[in-house]
Amino acid sequence: VQLQAFGGGLVQAGGSLRLSCVASGRTFSNYYVAWFRQAPGKEREFVGGISRRDISTYYADSVKGRFTISRDNAKNTVSLQMSSLKVEDTAIYSCAAAQAPASWSISDYDYWGQGTLVTVSS
Repeated sequence: VQLQAFGGGLVQAGGSLRLSCVASGRTFSNYYVAWFRQAPGKEREFVGGISRRDISTYYADSVKGRFTISRDNAKNTVSLQMSSLKVEDTAIYSCAAAQAPASWSISDYDYWGQGTLVTVSS
C-alpha cells in the first residue's frame, strides 16, 4: 500500500489543523494506520492510531483529548484532527500502515508515507 500525507502548515498556538493520509494500491480497510511525528533534534514518536474498521483508536498521552483520528475506508483516507495545538507539537508528521501490528511501535509498521511539516508558532 502507498501512503501520502497532506495538510501540514503553519498555525498559531491554540489553533487547529487537519492532516490527511491517503492510501492507494491495496484494500485499505485491511490495515491499521498510525500517525508518528518527529520534532527537530528528537526521535520519531507515536501520536495515535486507528484499527482496521474504525473500531478503536489509541493516542499518546501528550495528545490525548486534543487530537482525534478517524478513517473513511471508502475514500482510503485516515485523518488526524489536531486542536489546541502547542508549540511542542511542531514536527514532521507521517502516517504508516500495517496489517497486523503487534503494537503501536514504529518497527511494527511496514508502509510509510512521506511526512508533512506542522509548525506551531507562539
